[in-house]
Formats: sequence, structure tokens, C-alpha cells
Amino acid sequence: MSGAVPLASDTAMIMAAGYGKRMRPLTTTRPKPLVSVAGKPLIDHVFGKLWDAGITRSVVNVHYLADTLEAHLDVMSLPMEVKISDERDLLLETGGGMVKALPLIERDPFFCINSDNIWLDGPRDVFTELSNFWDADRMDALLLVVPHKRASQHKGMGDFHMDGHGRLSWRKPRRIAPYIYTGIQIVSHRLLRDAPEGPFSTRILWERAVEEGRLFGAIHEGLWCDVGTPGAIAPTEDLLQYG
Repeated sequence: MSGAVPLASDTAMIMAAGYGKRMRPLTTTRPKPLVSVAGKPLIDHVFGKLWDAGITRSVVNVHYLADTLEAHLDVMSLPMEVKISDERDLLLETGGGMVKALPLIERDPFFCINSDNIWLDGPRDVFTELSNFWDADRMDALLLVVPHKRASQHKGMGDFHMDGHGRLSWRKPRRIAPYIYTGIQIVSHRLLRDAPEGPFSTRILWERAVEEGRLFGAIHEGLWCDVGTPGAIAPTEDLLQYG
């Protein structure tokens, strides 16, 4: 395990419930977290990074082909505590999924990470990067963001602007923003207060945090891959092999 800097949390929620529609036809018979990249499923890459960083507790939400994903987690014999947040009855989206999982998450704050993430660390692992910037008194959430030049296979216009203090604001319509959200963040329980019921996007909570000046970003110092479609797999594998 790595890092002289204490982590902000020993717990991570892994978002793994979605349909993975952009990854079809590979997700016709398997959930996106089980799509193979560089010889192992996407979610295995995530668990490896979590363990290497020193995270020992995790919560995974499931919905699409949930039995298949749970069976995979069972045979992995992971060296960490893994709890399942079951959304079989209703897919709750990112925000609703966090709210449902909250009773299983004992730590405040906690890391939240998309299960389809592939990245190369910079001088420090991403969880240490975030922990270095985390300030519970000022922040409801701290998002790991990456500039376009270090975002492999990303075709979008970016997500956020950042001021000199690290506060985030949204991209303007029809404009390019310099930073892309990687799908990795630290979340305070305060962000989830008074949340809507049922399915909703985390963006609703982020918008409130932006208005209150409590949504911050930390810039990833390594490389990040947008593995959203089948065509992105081979370039990602090349990046992992040759750096």
C-alpha cells in the first residue's frame, strides 16, 4: 500500500449499476463493469487501484445483470470488505444510488468512483491526490478533473471551469471548458442532505454545491481514459502497455 499522506477515507462507493448503452454490443450479455480491458474486467482495474492506495472498505451498487456482477465479485475473493447496494427493483441513477447506499457507508467523507474508470497515476495515486486537497470545512464534494490533453479518447467539450481557489463552475453552453470530470470524487454526507427521492443525477446536488461555493476540483497529474465505447478499448490498452 502507498502514501505517506493520510487518506481522507478508507471507504469507496463504486458505481456499477448502469446499462452501459454506449458500450453495446459488448454490454448486451454482461454489465459494463465486466467488459474486459487489457485482460481483465474494468471493475477489477478499479479494485486494484483502491487496494493499492490503502482503501479497505467498499460499497458496490448493482442493477443491470446484477446476478452476473455479484457472482464475479464473489469469486474475486477481494482482500477488502465489500457490501452490495441492491437496486434491482429500480435503477436510481448516480445521485439516487449514493443516497440508497448511504446506510452502508459508515465513513464521512467517502470516495465515489465510476466502475468503468481507467487511468495512470501521476507522482501520487489519485486517492492521495484528492486527500491532499480535501477540506471538510469548505467542501461538500471534491472532484478529480483532468485537462483535455491528458484525457485519452475523450471527445466532449469539457465539464468545468476552476477558479484560483479550486472552486468549480459549469461549462457555458456551446463553449469549451478546460476540465473534464474523471468519475472520481470525495463526497461529504452533507452533499446528500435533503436529497430528492427516487432516481436523480448527482448533478442536482453539485448544482447546489456550486451555488454555495462548496464544489471543488483537484487536477489529476496523470493520464485518464474515457472508455465509453468499444472503439476506445484498443487505444486504452495501448496506453496501459506503453504509457
